[in-house]
Parts: sequence; C-alpha cells; structure tokens
Amino acid sequence: MPSDAPNTLVIEPSGINRQYWKDLWRYRDLMWILCRRDLTVRYKQTVLGVFWALFRPLLSIITFTILLGNVAKLPSEPEIPYAVLIFSGNLTWNFFTQCLGSISGSLLANNSLIGKVYLPRMIIPASTIAVAMVDFAVSLVLFCGFLAWFKIMPPVQCLTMPLFILLGGLLAFGPGLVLAAMTLYYRDVVHVTTIITSVGMYLTPVVYTSSLVPQKWRILYELNPMVGVVDGFRWALLGTPDLPVRALCFSGGWAVLLLCIGVVVFRRMERTFVDVM
Repeated sequence: MPSDAPNTLVIEPSGINRQYWKDLWRYRDLMWILCRRDLTVRYKQTVLGVFWALFRPLLSIITFTILLGNVAKLPSEPEIPYAVLIFSGNLTWNFFTQCLGSISGSLLANNSLIGKVYLPRMIIPASTIAVAMVDFAVSLVLFCGFLAWFKIMPPVQCLTMPLFILLGGLLAFGPGLVLAAMTLYYRDVVHVTTIITSVGMYLTPVVYTSSLVPQKWRILYELNPMVGVVDGFRWALLGTPDLPVRALCFSGGWAVLLLCIGVVVFRRMERTFVDVM
C-alpha cells in the first residue's frame, strides 16, 4: 500500500502522544455524531422536548426568590431585581455543574463503545458538553426575556459574555476528565461529585451578591474558581459596577492548572480503561 494512502497509520516509537492529538482532530466527525446522539437521546419521547431545560432554572428562581429574597431579605445589586440576580447566577452555575456531571459520567455511559473500537477516548467527554450548551442557550433566551420584562438593557460589554461561559466550561473539563477516569474504578465518585457541587453552590455567588462577603475574606473567597465566572457574567449582562479582575485571574489560573492535571491523569489512566470495564 502506498505510504501516502489516506487510511495508513504510522506509529513511531516516540510519537504516540503526538499521534493521539492528531487522532483527536481526525476523529472530529465522530465527536459531532456523539453530540447529536446525546441530544437526541436526551429529548427523545418527551412531550416538551428541549423546553424541559427551562423548568429547573424557573423552579430555582421561584424558590430562592421567595425564601431568600422575600423571607430572608437578602439584598441584590443596585437597580437589579433579586430574581434577575438569582437567574444570572443559576444560569452560569447550572452550565458548570451540567458540564461537570456529563463529563464525569461519560466513559461509564459509553463503556461498550470504548471496549469495541479504537478512538481517542477524550472525544467522549468532550462530546457531552453539547447538551449543556443547548440547555444553556435555551435558558439564556428565557433570561433575555426576564431582562426585557424588568426593562434592563444589557450594556455594551455583553459581547464578552461567551468568554465567561467558555471559562466555566474549561473549569469543568479539567476536573471532569479526572472524575470520568475515576468513575470507571469507583462508581460512587458520581455521588461524591453531586455532593461537592451542591455545597459549592453556596460558596459561589449564585443566590447572593459578592458584595456581602467581608473585605478581609475576599481573597480567600475569590480562590473559588467559579466566583470570577459568575461575577464576570453578571458584569457582562447586568452591568454590575466593577469587572472582577482579581477573581478572573484566579479563575483563569485554575482553568489552566486543572486542565493540565486532567489531561495528564486521563492519559495515564486511559491505558487501563478496557481492563476495568
């Protein structure tokens, strides 16, 4: 067979890792196929289909607005209704937790695919983000309706909003790779992840404003990587007073560090995936 044939795969002794990253690009069509499959399975045989993505944020907004806004009287940002504040926090936090949960359970859900054919296994966790992105897009449309109802005009920096969502996705992808690999060995990792994200919501300004945190605790508080993402999203769409520069620097640093750790751990554990399934 000629060396330049399209189906020829040359494996060099020192080029295994390099070939792996090339295969990620070569198998990109498979990733889109998996994305479409996940979306189809998610909403197949449902009456309302994708609109189920609206009910979770709406339920959270109603519950927290009544309990925390009306009963506990938690303050909001100036000229921003408490329901809008909660919705903006839930929008970003739900995207992060859905990405993290989907990625962490992706290998276990596709164990038959892993054991039958060769593919760069990192494609599987990456493909699960599509569902989270669709749910986020549907919720974002509803959020824009909220802004119109309360007569809030997004500022010009709303064009930067995708950057904060991208940062939230990267923060989920790194730890998600580690959790996905560990889930094949320890099934209860899924339950631990649920507990961590549930507690993490209250350590992140989802249902309250960061201005409530005392100044002496601010640096420790901003070490939470999602603080910069949530506050940055609010700055972009609601025009809150200041861009959280320091918190975003922490978030960016965490994203790079966790992504590097996630890729290294995933690649090392990937060799034994078939053995433990």
